[in-house]
Amino acid sequence: MIATAPTRVFINGRIFEASDAQKANTGFAECMILEGDKISYVGSRSDKSVQDLIETGVEVVDLESRVVIPGFIDAHTHLLFFGLSQRKLDLTNCTSLESLQSAISDYAREHPELPRVLCRGWLQSSTGRLALATMLDNIDPHGRAIYVESLDLHSTWVNTAALEELPLDDAKELGEHQVPCDENGKPTGLFAEAGQTDIVWNFLNAQYTDEEQQAALQVAFDIYIASGYTGAIDMAMDDHAWDILKQYRKNHGTLPIHVAAHWLVRPTGDIAAQVDEAIARNKEWHPSSTPDFCVVGIKLICDGTVDGCTAALSQPYPSHNNLIDPLFTKEEMEMVTTKAAQANLQVAIHAIGNAAVKQAIDSIASTNSPTSRHRIEHLEVTNEEDAKRLGALGITASVQPVHSDPAILVDYQKLVGPHLWDRAFAYKEFLDGHACVAFGTDAPTARHLPLPNLYNATTRRSATQPHMTERTTPHQALTMSQAFYAATAGAAYSRFAETWTGSLKAGLQADFVVLDSKWTPETLLDDSVAETWSKGRRVYQAAQQA
Repeated sequence: MIATAPTRVFINGRIFEASDAQKANTGFAECMILEGDKISYVGSRSDKSVQDLIETGVEVVDLESRVVIPGFIDAHTHLLFFGLSQRKLDLTNCTSLESLQSAISDYAREHPELPRVLCRGWLQSSTGRLALATMLDNIDPHGRAIYVESLDLHSTWVNTAALEELPLDDAKELGEHQVPCDENGKPTGLFAEAGQTDIVWNFLNAQYTDEEQQAALQVAFDIYIASGYTGAIDMAMDDHAWDILKQYRKNHGTLPIHVAAHWLVRPTGDIAAQVDEAIARNKEWHPSSTPDFCVVGIKLICDGTVDGCTAALSQPYPSHNNLIDPLFTKEEMEMVTTKAAQANLQVAIHAIGNAAVKQAIDSIASTNSPTSRHRIEHLEVTNEEDAKRLGALGITASVQPVHSDPAILVDYQKLVGPHLWDRAFAYKEFLDGHACVAFGTDAPTARHLPLPNLYNATTRRSATQPHMTERTTPHQALTMSQAFYAATAGAAYSRFAETWTGSLKAGLQADFVVLDSKWTPETLLDDSVAETWSKGRRVYQAAQQA
């Protein structure tokens, strides 16, 4: 039995009081009181009730002018994948085929004990978008299978040894743009979309022991708590990942952060049966009974990514003759969204290209459920009229500013063209149209860190290479107040959790972060998390504060 947290009075702070998503600037309170696991007061220290309470001898915490914000909620992440990714070689800084091969070769020599060489963070533009198995052969002296996962997680590039161990009997049926094959019908080394999820992931997931996956989940939680997160929305959930989370919860009695999940519905197999499974999971793990560990909806992947030339745009990519179609047909998507909405599930749709975004909005509109808080993930390229429809239809714009970092958009403008580039990552437009904007990171496709994510949102500059002068569509920048709201209250609202977390208000759960911050966009990369508090208890304290 965990003892009740004591009453504490926090003074001399700058306590973020945002209550309006669109307000450009928000004031700060100076005092906050916790009673047990709840906030009981936010306001002035000079209030008589505060003075009377202090005189009773309760614990008083001097914040020393630090900023206090609600706990961050990652509105789009993949916790198990993130934990497992920490065991993989990070290739993010490789800018050429030669540097990638060299990094893998060095890593392979240093780790002869590994059964496979697993890598992550490959930016496809760095190798000229060519991914053949032979390009990864002969760089490991031990001849092991090599798996190179793309930064966006939508594809994996493998060597010949990996092709020999993967189950490939049905690979050709997935089509050339998901599993490229040679003239003999044999895969050449790249697995995208369903090739990634149905072949590579299924195979690799089976290679991990339960102990390894529990350890990976612990790593993920530890890193998230140290980064200031008290909650997350886990996208593309399936039986495998859910069972790992359930086992962790059983072993520890609870999760360190609250987690809401969207169940993945794939465009292959019996689609209706997959929705039925999600409905059953929602009934079993409903947010009304277990709000800190629940299944709230479904997730559909409508298209791929711009970097992989698999996002569905309204025009062909350069040197491509044909349009990329959404992964679900219009009829399939409307069937799924209607079935889910009728069961009171939230619908989340991955849509990056403007053609995919339009289909996603049309499908959600067809459900006639504007108060269900359905959502579209990523929304990287949108038509002006579709951007306006989000707010009108009650659709959450679930976006990841880290994906707008200029350092990873090397070929983006060339791939989408100047007109669509000017409309890329249109966060301010979504907010001005009264859509709920919820910030996530999509870790491990990008860095999980919330403060650099907010730097991208407010400056539109690179957080990974701050010396760069390029800015991504700077007219779409948000203010500090708007960005922090989207990363906390907006994320909570997106999953119907605003009645108990996401803001610093009396009666809500005491989930908050203490920041060493100058509170300007330009200095966000210098800011740091001093403390993380969950349910009225400090769960993380920075080393310099300890």
